[in-house]
Amino acid sequence: MKKTSFLPALLVALLAGCGPARPPQQTPPAAAAAAQVGRQLGALRALLSQRLLPLARTSHRTDSLQAAFEACRLAYKATEAFTEYSTPHTSRLLNGPPLDELELEENRVYAPGGFQVMEPWLYPHFDTTQRAALVTEIRKMDAELATVQEVWRATPLTDAHLFDALRLQVFRLLTLGLAGFDTPLCRRALPETAASLRAMQPVLARYGAAARTPLQRRLAAAVAFLEKNHDPDAFDHATFIRAYANPLCRALAAFQQQRQIPFFQERRALRADAATLYDPGAFDADFYAPHADAHTTPAKVALGQRLFFDTRLSGDGRRSCASCHQPARAYADGRPTATALHTGSPVLRNTPTLLYAALQPRLFWDGRSDDLEAQGHAVLENHHEMMGSQEKAAALLATDTAYARMARRAFPGRQAGPEQLLNALAAYERSLAAFNSPFDRFMQGEAKALSPAQQRGFNLFMGKARCGSCHFQPLFGGTVPPAFQKAELEVLGVPATPQARRTDPDRGMGRFYPHLQQLQGAFKTPTLRNTARTAPYMHNGVYATLPQVMDFYNRGGGQGLGLAVPAQTLPPEPLRLSQAEVSDMIAFLKALNDGD
Repeated sequence: MKKTSFLPALLVALLAGCGPARPPQQTPPAAAAAAQVGRQLGALRALLSQRLLPLARTSHRTDSLQAAFEACRLAYKATEAFTEYSTPHTSRLLNGPPLDELELEENRVYAPGGFQVMEPWLYPHFDTTQRAALVTEIRKMDAELATVQEVWRATPLTDAHLFDALRLQVFRLLTLGLAGFDTPLCRRALPETAASLRAMQPVLARYGAAARTPLQRRLAAAVAFLEKNHDPDAFDHATFIRAYANPLCRALAAFQQQRQIPFFQERRALRADAATLYDPGAFDADFYAPHADAHTTPAKVALGQRLFFDTRLSGDGRRSCASCHQPARAYADGRPTATALHTGSPVLRNTPTLLYAALQPRLFWDGRSDDLEAQGHAVLENHHEMMGSQEKAAALLATDTAYARMARRAFPGRQAGPEQLLNALAAYERSLAAFNSPFDRFMQGEAKALSPAQQRGFNLFMGKARCGSCHFQPLFGGTVPPAFQKAELEVLGVPATPQARRTDPDRGMGRFYPHLQQLQGAFKTPTLRNTARTAPYMHNGVYATLPQVMDFYNRGGGQGLGLAVPAQTLPPEPLRLSQAEVSDMIAFLKALNDGD
């Protein structure tokens, strides 16, 4: 049954800005916008308590409950730019993933909350056995929103913060919202994205007529494109981002500059002044460096590059970093798993590419290292990999004339030792993020950089195939936008053999936390950039080709193959992709190859 299109007067007022704005000359725009957000939060609480909660207590009608739920979600989306910005931890309990939050350093587990927790109780049909849980969750959300209101009232909103929040929200919508990250069952990504963008209109209008040309035109065009489309599986993400969203982002940045509203200067993974997600230089790999002294310089990169290819770093002088991370193979090695140095037998895991590794806050397949320096130390001294010593390797920086000269340039006024050797290697790896694939050129405005098949493949990736809800664009790994500070781990149920008779016994991060069922078989979500060049695939190299990988996901991961995977985070339902659709998706993945 089609849902009713009725929206209560309260929600209409909410999306229209909750009443007329004060004249800009009477109230500063940011202060007026802050007051508007306060009213929107109040309206959202009213919808929860006055519409959804009574139905949750007594109604048996799925359509009524779903309509109320969707109205509340639309109301939330009107505030999301500012709730996510000002209270990100509380926002997790309003619209975070329906998975436990694991604070590993504190050895604590936090239960999820909010809309995504309620969604499975209402879709595809209302599960009456969850009525009490639904009522409790609505009440909890109301309490969390009360906290958000208190924080919001006490937080001054400047013009710089306001535009920063709007910019990050557009990026959030492009990467998470439109990918269906927070609407896997209700499938409301398109109207919710439109509602969130529409809510920006009265905010920008407070900055006067200048905001309406061309910024408001770009905003209105993006909303209109979304409203013309109703099927998230058929949505043209490629056209929307290139022709509507990116121009909107550039207009937003240009207006901020025209008004002389400063961009923030602190170091971020995604630079605070990047107009779009796809700008050259939009990402700063030094954000992930362990400290300021570790930041990259050309001299460090040159030294690290030479060290990377030097076999003297290994214990027996036979292996360099490049022996396993081969440039001709996109810095992988083409083997199912790497080969141990001292025995010649396979080691446990596949050799991942180093391309774009610098833009990941978790390293190794099990995510056990936080930065490239720590990873380099672990590999250098690993008995199976390099069987070396960082102290002995660092001696090259003093005893080899050419190295000593390069080290003085890279670390002026300092004695180069093990820390500097690891930093130089990491600096070279931080330089391995070219962003010059056909996909990048397309998003930067070169309309013919992607073939029609590749554009269809990207649309499937972000839509029907749901790949974009784990491999977040534009990095196409598990680094979560728009802050890009956190990395997702996933439990997929990867089989030990292609025949899928049992899951791989490797516990991933669960090896370090045997008491946490959620982490058993959990691995980092790798980047898909250059993936067409880095076969075999998965942490154990079980699949030799991309069609095999696509078949695994198309069938619903390990559970879809009939394997026991109690903590699987991948939806087990089949994707039902046709062979033509699989072909288009593989064509798109090839468009992520740098230099093509």
